[in-house]
Amino acid sequence: MKKNFVIIVIIAVVAIIGLWAVSGYNGLVTAEEKVSAQWANVESQYQRRADLIPNLVSTVKGYAEHEQETLEGVVSARAKATQITVNAESLTPAALQQYQNAQGELTQALGRLLVAVEKYPDLKANQNFLELQAQLEGTENRIAVERQRFNEGAKAYNTAIRRFPKNLLASMFGFEAKPYFEALPEASQAPKVEF
Repeated sequence: MKKNFVIIVIIAVVAIIGLWAVSGYNGLVTAEEKVSAQWANVESQYQRRADLIPNLVSTVKGYAEHEQETLEGVVSARAKATQITVNAESLTPAALQQYQNAQGELTQALGRLLVAVEKYPDLKANQNFLELQAQLEGTENRIAVERQRFNEGAKAYNTAIRRFPKNLLASMFGFEAKPYFEALPEASQAPKVEF
């Protein structure tokens, strides 16, 4: 009788540990998938911006033909930014930094373009340009929101894989920390405004 009780207790303990392991593993998978989904949302907004840029450049081109260097800089930065892709599975700090640097160069090129546009009052009043500029500003806001959501998802996931006892499961099954978006070094300096 005592032997049967010990066997039942051992089976119960193994079953509880098994249920905890399955539940913990599934929770980590869910958290990792949320991070992947947020990364897809970030990429989607960057793609939206990349899709708007040719229209913006062609609208400006008609008014500001002698700003060719600025326009070429935007086109070049866009091409570079769209060539660098990072999927959620290969999201390492180095890959994210490379992606973020390319997007930062595009942001700076767009900033130079918008400063150059200030010289052209007719262009600033053009309805197509105003609409494209508003869409671009809206997209920049969406990018900021999606980056923040990605960082929040990465934080929740990274916390889950580091906390005991799930850290045991995370190390056993190869769950690795996800990097965060960080401000570019240039962001610490206020932009120069010249008239």
